[in-house]
Amino acid sequence: MTMNKNLTNVRGIKCWGAHTGVKSLRRDLTLIYSEVPATTAAVFTQNKVLAEPIKLTREHLKDHNARLIICNAGNANACTGEQGAQGALAMAQTAAEMLNIQPEEVVVASTGIIGEPFPTGEIVEGIRQNIPKLTKKQAAGSFAANAILTTDTFAKEGFLEFQAEGYQINLAGIAKGSGMIHPNMATMLAFIVCDIAIDKKLLQETLKECTDETFNMITVDGDTSTNDMVTVMANGMAQNELITSRKDPAYKIFREKLLELMTHLAKLIVSDGEGASKFIEYRVVKARTKAIARRIVRAISGSTLVKTAMYGRDPNWGRVVGAAGNAGVAFDYSKADLFIGSAQTQVKVLDRGVPTEINRSAMKKLLREPDLMITLDLHDGKAKATGWGSDLTTDYVLFNSVYTT
Repeated sequence: MTMNKNLTNVRGIKCWGAHTGVKSLRRDLTLIYSEVPATTAAVFTQNKVLAEPIKLTREHLKDHNARLIICNAGNANACTGEQGAQGALAMAQTAAEMLNIQPEEVVVASTGIIGEPFPTGEIVEGIRQNIPKLTKKQAAGSFAANAILTTDTFAKEGFLEFQAEGYQINLAGIAKGSGMIHPNMATMLAFIVCDIAIDKKLLQETLKECTDETFNMITVDGDTSTNDMVTVMANGMAQNELITSRKDPAYKIFREKLLELMTHLAKLIVSDGEGASKFIEYRVVKARTKAIARRIVRAISGSTLVKTAMYGRDPNWGRVVGAAGNAGVAFDYSKADLFIGSAQTQVKVLDRGVPTEINRSAMKKLLREPDLMITLDLHDGKAKATGWGSDLTTDYVLFNSVYTT
């Protein structure tokens, strides 16, 4: 991952991030613009209560074409009714008019407090003032990354450059998320841009697959937001031959790099979980199918009891196997091995379903480490899955008990 480059190092991408006044201290408006039409793919929250920008963007991306991503922070524009719907539309129409593009070419996103009246006037005025500031200067990419944040404590960015069939490809992304993280495609947003040329259907399929392996495998608090969205714009300015098949060598490289970038961003989100003191990687190996492995990872990582045990440095392996057994998939507990520990040192606490003798004092010391790992070996096949989560602390409870006040 190249850390000294960002969105603006992708050919044809201009950015800006501004303060409009919706948030008192932080930038709160992100603009990401492609100078040429871009093939665009997106996945959205599965929450049945949809924010107004999600409804609008789903309609806009039916043709998988976009030029601009625009996101406001500080107000989620969710549960806002017709007033919010008109606000989201006004964002798209205002930006489109100023850039001489179609409103349907605008991806609209919002993040912040749910249920508050949408400040359309302030945001539209902010769009009018800041569209002219779109630039390829590197600082603008950082401004954009910071302007989508809400309770986050740091910006989440990533950049990769790679060769594909003799062409240099640039791939960059930003993300936000700290609480309400339990995607199912929290508030979790990710915006990715690339200058590769790729078929729209293939890009959509690839994004969905990579999301299932990355953002859909993280959790902080078990709540899926009304606003979750992951969007990729690929504008083709690398001038490679259009990728239309999974058999294309260039496709295989692109998919690998997209997965790498999305994994990087997903891990950054977890590491910034509200009140979190530990980053935990969960692995299920030797499962019968990948679907089974994923279900069990999600069950363990989403368990409140597992999260609190990790916070308290308690090697209570019973909570882990209890959560696994509650995943809704069958596995033979008598075959299972379980390992708990730090990212560097894991201790086997279960051997083919039988508890091992462990030094609890040594285990509690081991679990002081900020990076932990839990591995469940089912000895039932060749499939595996990995997920990431944080512990659940008193700081999380205190922070969220006064979030709107």
